[in-house]
Amino acid sequence: MSHSNDAELRQLGQDIVATAYLKGDFLLSSGRRSNYYFDKYLFETEPSILRRLGRYLAQLVAPGTQRIGAPELGAVMLGAAVSMELGLPMVIVRKDSKEYGTSKLIEGRLEPGERVTVVEDIVTSGGQALGAAEKLQQSGADVLGLVAVVDREEGGAEAFARAGIPYTPLFRRSDLTLPE
Repeated sequence: MSHSNDAELRQLGQDIVATAYLKGDFLLSSGRRSNYYFDKYLFETEPSILRRLGRYLAQLVAPGTQRIGAPELGAVMLGAAVSMELGLPMVIVRKDSKEYGTSKLIEGRLEPGERVTVVEDIVTSGGQALGAAEKLQQSGADVLGLVAVVDREEGGAEAFARAGIPYTPLFRRSDLTLPE
């Protein structure tokens, strides 16, 4: 990246922290408790941040990717931003199939053997993203990798490595300047 891109990426990290970093007592989806939280909906619903995230995450998507996979609900807007940036189709990976309509776990068109990169918002233990990757694999996809906005550095990278899924976060917790 050029120096201007480095400055732009640092500014994006600062904007995410300013917009979505919360202090308090939080229960995370991993089941762990934390004294801080990144509220992904606060940064994903800001067009200027979402647009930049789409651009930067798109640069991390594995070469040869044919489709973007986005776990519901948190990563859907991110996946859509990356999909539009790259001109690649997207699928939404449900946590559970719904009881009505098509009852699908994967929404959108996914052909067996297609190469997919999963887009995730915040990674703690990696459980949600791994679940999405496994559902894609069970549906016949070849998961080339996983990209995320923020890695809290609490075991997610190691879980992806154990699963054999290449992983690239845009930011690690240690990359961001968090308020006291």
